[in-house]
Amino acid sequence: MPVRRTGFTRPALALAALAIAGVASAQTLTVPPVSPTVDSTYTRLEASPLITKLMADVKADDPRTLAELKTMTEIPAPPFKEKARAEYFLSRLKALGLADAHLDAEGNAIGIRKGTGNGPKLLVSAHLDTVFPEGTDVTVKPRDGKLYAPGIGDDTRGLAVLLSWLKVLNDNNVRTVGDLVFVGNVGEEELGNLRGMKAVFRDHPDIDGMVGLEPGAGERVLTQGTGSHRYEIVFKGPGGHSFGAFGLPSAIQAMGRSIAKVSDVRTPTDPKTTFTVGTVGGGTSVNAIAGDARMAVDIRSNGTPALLETEKHIMSAIASGVADENGRWSPAKGNEITFQARQIGDRPAGMTPTDAVIVQSAVRVIRANSKEAPSLRGGSTDANVPMSLGIPAVILGSGGKAGGSHSRDEWFDPTNAHEGAQWALTTVLGLVGVDGVSEPLLAKRLAKPVPRK
Repeated sequence: MPVRRTGFTRPALALAALAIAGVASAQTLTVPPVSPTVDSTYTRLEASPLITKLMADVKADDPRTLAELKTMTEIPAPPFKEKARAEYFLSRLKALGLADAHLDAEGNAIGIRKGTGNGPKLLVSAHLDTVFPEGTDVTVKPRDGKLYAPGIGDDTRGLAVLLSWLKVLNDNNVRTVGDLVFVGNVGEEELGNLRGMKAVFRDHPDIDGMVGLEPGAGERVLTQGTGSHRYEIVFKGPGGHSFGAFGLPSAIQAMGRSIAKVSDVRTPTDPKTTFTVGTVGGGTSVNAIAGDARMAVDIRSNGTPALLETEKHIMSAIASGVADENGRWSPAKGNEITFQARQIGDRPAGMTPTDAVIVQSAVRVIRANSKEAPSLRGGSTDANVPMSLGIPAVILGSGGKAGGSHSRDEWFDPTNAHEGAQWALTTVLGLVGVDGVSEPLLAKRLAKPVPRK
């Protein structure tokens, strides 16, 4: 039974295990207290006339940002076919002053806005791809104050906000201390396997932190990366006529026995760990003993050790199901059911500690503007990659309300959408520092781990 695993998470396994042994395994994440240093930094920023003007310009740019959102939404970006949207995003990065912006070998659009040279390097990103296949109607349709279109919130809104940030920073001649790495990345959805973000951190090991944008009004902070392994299991047997060859084992029946045993696998509640058999198929005819069958299995966990342990039990359950089918019929040698497991997805688990400066910064800004403490959450996003490497990362809301994600009825409500964009940009500026206003809160990392391909 060959089982292939990609190597990306293994260098960080010990690090991830340490994190998971502590706060990462918790299902309810406690909002951290904000240190005096973080609080005073943002107090200075918010009092600065430069930043006040910058935030006003984010609001003023909202209508243009909305128009650009419509334009990009109507550029299809199916999984693995993001090039047209990537090229548009790249052209906008260049038009907004990032002359050295480029598409990397994986298809990510990357441009660096240099700081004064004395600060950290912070990645700000949104993903280019949507879940929708080629041929999907992506025309934006306004209705009842909302905009409806597949992918308009997830994550095209984030791309539009990044471009707005770049515009207003340049319009106001804001000089950050640290570098800002603007990225529109591929491969976040479906079987993209985070390939875009893996390439970014492989090729840029000097990145010190990440702020990613995803749908949301701006009041939540994602600090935990749910890892996942996905497998396609293929069952093979001789097959035959349902009457004339009766007595041969069936690939479909072996799959059925396996699914029943997989269903009996127990998982821990802390860290939360789940699995599902998501799709099945096989066989050729109702009156044929199936010679082939296949199923896809998704395994997820907030902790890498629990993920690997559950994976082991599921593979054992499948092997047991196949053995039961063969045992039921005792076929001649060469007529047994066999199976192979092929890994089709690998998202590393990780977490940014809740007391990390990057989390405190987001909490401070959101609390000051929304007047309520934000909620901390987990999920499977591009931030999984840096988190698994021990690099501080959070996902923030791009502003505006959104719903119907991953459906053709996806919608975006632009009412006060500028607020989330303002909060996230303020968070970013505190982390990288603004020349003449504040020093960076984000520290440069001494060690720069390089993930394997």
